[in-house]
Amino acid sequence: MNVYISADMEGISGVVHGAQTEPGAREYDRACALMLGEVNAAVEGALAAGAARVVVNDSHWNMRNLRIEELHPAAELISGSPKPFSMVQGLDASFDAALFVGYHAMSGTSPASIDHTYTDAIHHVWLNGREVGEIGINAAFAGFHGVPVALVTGDQMATAEARALLGEVATVQVKEAYSRSAARCLPVAEARRLVREGARAALAQRRGPLRFDAPYALKVEFVNTGQAEMAALMPGSERLDHRVVQYSHTSYVEVYRAWRVFYNLAGAA
Repeated sequence: MNVYISADMEGISGVVHGAQTEPGAREYDRACALMLGEVNAAVEGALAAGAARVVVNDSHWNMRNLRIEELHPAAELISGSPKPFSMVQGLDASFDAALFVGYHAMSGTSPASIDHTYTDAIHHVWLNGREVGEIGINAAFAGFHGVPVALVTGDQMATAEARALLGEVATVQVKEAYSRSAARCLPVAEARRLVREGARAALAQRRGPLRFDAPYALKVEFVNTGQAEMAALMPGSERLDHRVVQYSHTSYVEVYRAWRVFYNLAGAA
């Protein structure tokens, strides 16, 4: 069994404020250590479930948060940015399951730890009419390749979002958000134990992949009109409103590429 892990930081126990997640910030190294601990716990759970290969994709910020010398020695690491497929780089049909560790709720969710969807330029995202965040955007990429998401970890809103979208997916809640920048966090050892056991159990009973019907229509509402103006420069895009731009294609891989272009262009506004 081959297992893919996409690892973010905002959904990790002990990480409660955006300032902790920014490279160079006073608490950043501490947050990286907390992230590493839960990622290693997921790797241990995957190995206990019989995984022969585990690939971890560092999926937060500049994507250089995990130190390979401290990562579980059985795991491969995808590190650095930019990557063509960002949080799901390297995920393809060779994997039997994906685990989303340290994920957070979509932009506009409350109370949720550091809610956003990829960048602060994004207000809402819809895929074929269904509102999605990072969990949905990335799970759809996995599903396009026939790979089910077996586990999602994070706060109570991220895990609820995952269950609403993915049905009976296994989830592990490691903290309860009180606001965007405050949460009650499980003790480090307990959070890691739950992630480890959750990964092992999830891989033993994984369900089918998330499927959307082609053509895939990605509709993005930006925070301001300037961001939408920049995103609409992409060939093939359609501006639906002052702040809303859409892109459609029969391949979700191309839609994901468009998504990457959208939010990067918006960041230049």
